[in-house]
Amino acid sequence: MTVQNSTSLRVRLLVLILVPLVAVSVVLGIWRYQAAEATAEELFDRGLMAAALAISRDVTISEGDALSPSTRQLISDAGGGEVFYHVTGPGGIYVTGYAYPPIGAIDQTSSDPQYMIADYRGEAVRILRMREQNVIGNLSGETIVTVWQRVSDRNAFANSLAIRTVAVMSALLLTLTIVVWFGVQLGLRPLADLQDAIERRSPDDLSRIQRRVPTEVTGIVATLNKLFGQVDDSIQAHQTFISDAAHQLRNPASALLSIAETLPQVTDPVERKKQEAALLSAARKSATLAEQLLSLERLRYSAPKNTQRVDLNEVVQGMCTDLAPKVLSRDIAFQFDPTTAALPADADAVLIGEAVRNLVNNALAHGGPDLSSITVSTARVGPTALIRVIDDGIGIPPEDAKHAFRRFAQLSSNDGSGLGLSIVQAVAQSHFGTASLESVSKGTSVCITLPVAK
Repeated sequence: MTVQNSTSLRVRLLVLILVPLVAVSVVLGIWRYQAAEATAEELFDRGLMAAALAISRDVTISEGDALSPSTRQLISDAGGGEVFYHVTGPGGIYVTGYAYPPIGAIDQTSSDPQYMIADYRGEAVRILRMREQNVIGNLSGETIVTVWQRVSDRNAFANSLAIRTVAVMSALLLTLTIVVWFGVQLGLRPLADLQDAIERRSPDDLSRIQRRVPTEVTGIVATLNKLFGQVDDSIQAHQTFISDAAHQLRNPASALLSIAETLPQVTDPVERKKQEAALLSAARKSATLAEQLLSLERLRYSAPKNTQRVDLNEVVQGMCTDLAPKVLSRDIAFQFDPTTAALPADADAVLIGEAVRNLVNNALAHGGPDLSSITVSTARVGPTALIRVIDDGIGIPPEDAKHAFRRFAQLSSNDGSGLGLSIVQAVAQSHFGTASLESVSKGTSVCITLPVAK
């Protein structure tokens, strides 16, 4: 079953690129709007000041009769918004402008121009009130010029600046979205080519991928090549195993068939018993071989399922107790020499016991006629537990030691299957340990190392 993510890589890249940009754009938009407001306020306040100065000048020159055309043009459309004004002469006499100016709280003692926000006919306005000493006609005294402008005009100007900025940023984001969308498609084209190349392969083609790919994809290709190599090795191992198993099963199967075919023609009771015994022996050998083959494959591709905290001394002692009658019946000394301290390990007790059984049976099968003793011992070296099976038989020649743990490796002509040591090694490796031959002066010593539980 193929697990597919609903979000494509293209969309992910687009989101990863655009989301931060949109967030930055929002922040910049807010900042730009605030900057536009500040700019509009500064520009409009300067416009009010220019209008107030122009009105004060014209009132003084014309003695309050009229404003110059340039001043009228200025106050009619200053900075994009209409400017209103009101002028009083000495003694508070109304001179010109709108009759009723906005009322706002001002400092009567200050001679500096004063800005404020007030209400004028239901609208918020920005006011500038300026005091000057002027002479109008034959009167001299303080002239007060009040100019004001709608706040909505200022806001409209600020909004116009902000909208222009947002429009430019939106156009840039849209352009970037289009570029990223199609740019990612072009950038991912080597991946599509790689996919096409892999799809064209036959199921039997597990050779390395040799195509040139971008640097970012070399890790994926290297991992694929490694996986292909592992799969190829696994397939080759399976094929070798099947071939070896078929070869090993052929002989006992042929013997079973031959004995079974001749048994009905045997009428002599003694000969018939011999044939029946041979048939039973061949059947047992076939069953043992099949069981060992299945055990070896299960150990190779699956971890132990019944792992629990056990004392290896107790596990090995239990197996030695089971094997003792078989070994002693052949007039062979059998000894178990445990270490004095406990050997805790996280292991499958059944598999560890089977490994010990295989080693003892291997000693019985290959020890030769001079085999007189088998010793099973346990020990601990630091964080490692050791299980040894030592016999004084004929031993394994040094030149054959490196082949001893290979499947179907039969170093002598006997009835063994050649799987005993392979199973021992598989059991040790499944428990993160090892199995090895040790050098001894006589016989054979096989050592299993397992990690001691913390």
